[in-house]
Formats: sequence, C-alpha cells, structure tokens
Amino acid sequence: MSEGAPAWAHERAEVRPHDPRWIARAEAECARLAGLLAPWLVDGVEHIGSTAVPGLAAKPIVDLMASVSDLDIVVAQASGRLVADGWSYVAPELDRRPWRRFFVKPDASGQRREAHLHLIEAGHARWTDHIRFRDALRNDARLVQAYEDLKRRLAQQSGHDREAYTAGKAAFVARVLADPDCQTR
Repeated sequence: MSEGAPAWAHERAEVRPHDPRWIARAEAECARLAGLLAPWLVDGVEHIGSTAVPGLAAKPIVDLMASVSDLDIVVAQASGRLVADGWSYVAPELDRRPWRRFFVKPDASGQRREAHLHLIEAGHARWTDHIRFRDALRNDARLVQAYEDLKRRLAQQSGHDREAYTAGKAAFVARVLADPDCQTR
C-alpha cells in the first residue's frame, strides 16, 4: 500500500450479483451531480458501466460520466463542490487516462468505493463509446453473460490488481464496439 494513499485506492475488485439499488443510487447521484456541475455540463450525466445494466453482476461501484466543456477548468472551478459532496479527486498522473478527469466517492468508512465520476470533454469519442457499450449490454442477454463470465474470471485471477482487472476487459469491450450492430439508443 502506498504511503498516504486512501484505503479505497487498494480495494480488491469483487464481482457481486446485480443489485437493483445500484440504479436507484445512480439516479440520485446523477441528479445531484447535474446540479453541482450545471455551469459546465454539455451533454449531462450518464450512468455507465456494469451497474447500469440490469441483471449484470458487477463491482458494487456506480460509474457516472459527465460531459463537460473543459476538463481542467471544471476541476479548478468545481472541485470544491465535489469534495464537499464526498468526492475525492484522483490526479491525472495517478489515473493515467489523459482523456478524463476522475473522482471517487468512498463510503462512510473510507474503505470502499461507492461511485466513480468520469469527467469527459464534450465531443470526445470515449463518451459515445461508454454509452454504446452500456446499451449493447442492455440489449443482448448473451453478451451480458459472456461479459459477466469474463469479469468473474478476471476478479478471481487479478482482483487484487485493479489495473490488470480493467485491462483484462479491454479486448472484449473493443470487440463489442467494433461490431457494426452496436448502436447508440
């Protein structure tokens, strides 16, 4: 464990059966974030990731994505609002994904993650990709099962290494997005 890193930074990736409360929690967070980020929002706030797919097992962390006008301006001007709402900023040099700015909302104990916030600049391809992937899963039960099987296998093999767990899903996600039938809603 890195010195000074919060406990949630080293939380093991554990895949759990789908919980309908994830969607309700995401709706509440989306509404709150829409208010907090209103001056900078372009295309709103979306619930993405596995918790946004009914029936799909997932890590119990709600992933939210907000389309904003300028990443660095939003971080500079809205971080205080987000921190006051319980969000922790993950600096780009730690996140290593230059296309987004990232916040984590830990639970009350500070040990586990409750939610992720991906700030993405309006018009970036990642915005559309996240929505297309989510919607492809929502519309194909066989795809859901294949993705769940992969996620469970990866959690067994590398749940202790969140980066390896995420990297292990990349080829599956790329195949789904390359499918010409994978359309946005």
